[in-house]
Amino acid sequence: ARGGADHARADEARQAREAGQHELADAIDQQIEAMRRQVEYHLAFARAGTPTAGNRTPVADAVEGLARALNRIHSGREIRFETALDGEPVFRGRREELDEMLGNLLDNAFTWAKGEVRLSGSEREGRLVLLVDDDGPGIDPALREVVLQRGIRADEAGPGSGLGLSIVRDLAELHGGGVELESSPLGGLRARLMLPAAPHR
Repeated sequence: ARGGADHARADEARQAREAGQHELADAIDQQIEAMRRQVEYHLAFARAGTPTAGNRTPVADAVEGLARALNRIHSGREIRFETALDGEPVFRGRREELDEMLGNLLDNAFTWAKGEVRLSGSEREGRLVLLVDDDGPGIDPALREVVLQRGIRADEAGPGSGLGLSIVRDLAELHGGGVELESSPLGGLRARLMLPAAPHR
């Protein structure tokens, strides 16, 4: 049913845009995106289930796949993407879960970056710390906690604050980790993702 509704709304947006009603078309597009995010949110938790200690996901493998996807999605813009992972960090969890968390953070960074996104990461004492930095407009410090709450829209709280950030927070907490938003050395937003590391074999 959602697919049919999305298709109908997409047609409405196209017709509005062809009629010169760009603001209406943009509003419809935003509604479609909100519906898509809501479904992704529930699917993320359905896929996650209970974290399993035996799962191992090399961070570099996930980043490689996400980078290819993001470069295609944002191919019309010149965004420099750099990665700096210390050693070979491994997430104690499933690839789909790491893709969901890192994918949302990186897509957010790519969306708002002026020209640079950086991912760095390290492992210490059984914990992974992954940092996603961009050189975009950032988020006001007073709003950083607000944008991690489910249902807060970007136009209510500031750039880059869609439902994706709350998905990241909830999935990270499901694993005993968390996510924090800070000022980036690049001038925009830094997302600090903390997750359990898989034990070394």
